[in-house]
Amino acid sequence: MKNPNGPYPGRQIFLGITEKGNPVFAYLVTGRSPASRERKAVPTGNGIIIGPLGDIPYDPLRHYTAVRYDNGIGLAVISNGIQTDAIFETYRLLYHVASAPTKSYLKKLMDGARYEPDSLGTPRIAGVITSPTGKYDHVYLVSIITSSGPATAWKLQPAPGTLIGISTYAGDMEKPEAFRIDEGLPVVPFDAETPEDIAGFIYDISAETHQGNDIRVCAVGGVRQDDGLDWQTAAINCHKN
Repeated sequence: MKNPNGPYPGRQIFLGITEKGNPVFAYLVTGRSPASRERKAVPTGNGIIIGPLGDIPYDPLRHYTAVRYDNGIGLAVISNGIQTDAIFETYRLLYHVASAPTKSYLKKLMDGARYEPDSLGTPRIAGVITSPTGKYDHVYLVSIITSSGPATAWKLQPAPGTLIGISTYAGDMEKPEAFRIDEGLPVVPFDAETPEDIAGFIYDISAETHQGNDIRVCAVGGVRQDDGLDWQTAAINCHKN
């Protein structure tokens, strides 16, 4: 199968459940220009950053914390920019003060972050997997804000063996448009159970070229383990060094 958001999804988040019932996420980065492709996913103590190669200068639109998780409460936040930390701290606070982790908080934060100030008005996207305080129930949230605003947020109910995705772009490789909110969120069947296989699945279905170059930069997979709290992650990078 091919990526459900077309040949150039930009950056993309998937949330879902394995066939065995474990919460999962995937994050994909693609790029048409050399500058967009000169980066990689780098694990940190409690997450993954999208960072530069070598001594390439830091750029806040290309380099950011993409994933943060808390193994004490099972929270994971995934996004394509500066909003990751604010969303993570908000939903961690909601857990510790026993407030319901509703989508309204995510929408408010995305409204504040606004879309990216680049030539395409690139949307910001975010995903949250969390649980109500003291429970192992899973809450799945995604949001996007485009240049036409305001932000839209969804509470998802993925079925086992499915991923539900959102991307920054949809449509043509040469003239990418913002994700079309009115067309709904694509649902993708999958049978992977490990973070390595989830990252590989998303990476494989996204194979495309632009002016002879592979647009894929990296893919990240995450699985919440059987105890309901700990996250395991894995990344695939087109650049090995």
